[in-house]
Amino acid sequence: MPKMKSKRGASKRFRVTGSGRIKRGNANRSHILTKMTTKRKRHLRGPDSVDASDAPAIKRMLRLV
Repeated sequence: MPKMKSKRGASKRFRVTGSGRIKRGNANRSHILTKMTTKRKRHLRGPDSVDASDAPAIKRMLRLV
């Protein structure tokens, strides 16, 4: 039987930490940043966690379940 393939779009957008939590990037950081305040841009930096209600579906897309 062949290996299960993960959803390629999900594997590019999400990473799983060692403890099993799922990290994601923030939206709205690609262009038209001049009208956005510095505080808003600063808070969009770095990874964020996926909500617990969405985690099972993402794990299924990544073939972790």
